[in-house]
Amino acid sequence: MLTLVIVLAGCGMVKATNSSNGSAETAKADSKYPDNPNEGLTFDEDNLQEIWLAGGCFWGVEAYMSRVYGVYDVTSGYANGNTENPTYEQVVRENTGHAETVHVKYDPDRVDLEKLLTYYFKIIDPTLLNQQGNDRGKQYRTGIYYTNEADRAIIDRVIAKEQERYDDPIVTEVEPLKNFTLAEEYHQDYLEKNPNGYCHVEFDSLENQEIPSLIDPALYPKPSDEEIKAKLTKEQYEVTQGKGTERAYSNEYWDNYEPGIYVDVVTGEPLFSSADKYDSMCGWPSFTKPIDPAVVLEYEDTSYNMVRTEVRSRVGDSHLGHVFNDGPVDRGGLRYCINSAAITFIPQADMEAAGYGYLVHLTK
Repeated sequence: MLTLVIVLAGCGMVKATNSSNGSAETAKADSKYPDNPNEGLTFDEDNLQEIWLAGGCFWGVEAYMSRVYGVYDVTSGYANGNTENPTYEQVVRENTGHAETVHVKYDPDRVDLEKLLTYYFKIIDPTLLNQQGNDRGKQYRTGIYYTNEADRAIIDRVIAKEQERYDDPIVTEVEPLKNFTLAEEYHQDYLEKNPNGYCHVEFDSLENQEIPSLIDPALYPKPSDEEIKAKLTKEQYEVTQGKGTERAYSNEYWDNYEPGIYVDVVTGEPLFSSADKYDSMCGWPSFTKPIDPAVVLEYEDTSYNMVRTEVRSRVGDSHLGHVFNDGPVDRGGLRYCINSAAITFIPQADMEAAGYGYLVHLTK
């Protein structure tokens, strides 16, 4: 099926989109935008807080705010207008008074409102009235809308701080939320599905986010060398401590596809999930990515007259194997080729009892 896109003008002016099968997944794999640090996190939905932000075209604002660490969900819609349940065409053509707005649900234990708003102000010019980027019109005004009265003091404090950066007055609207209508489905996650779509937002300010490691290294201390020798088999010790390599197709986990996680045989630090394991036909366990990028370290390996990238565990400094660029393209393109002797498999059913219950969701 061909893809039909009718572009009229400006943000959101796509009249119809008929996507071919699988196009959304392909677009996501080829996205030019930063990875979302919130994917894979567990959220307590009863603890979430919310704020509504208008910042011009909601496509870019939605994609950006969803990548702020601690944000659970972002949806696009129309806020604080004069009509009920407007359509996009009505907002654009009939002067309904609505602003293109994103509804942000966030975990206050991971990101507070002040920090969230600080990121918001990085992607707008708050001194411009009824315009952002290439878009003009009241629906493109900037605005912060709230339902919790206690949020107002925080909003005012952030705006006062932002005002110090500008000679012109900030005109960002600050009001209680009067109404919010979810935008049409084709607007939701638009840039994830259409990474080359119009976007007035720059994502550079997300590069230096402070994102805590999913895995706490303090929970998995490295034993002494004597303890390691006593704990491991001769092959495990040779592989992890001496950079050895076990035989292909003659190791414990190369063809294991049960749900669960694989941990460092030395420390027990979680390394890989069964959800990311695949048959690379190389004879060793292969994964598309680690559970947390922080737990696997990379080093240049020039042994055997080759140039390869060795991977070692973070805490245990155990030799695990190597990473190559010949993995599944639609899953990131990497192949972590790991020695079974360097890892221990924890079945999903045993994870809670073994202290890994906080990672069960990553094995599904």
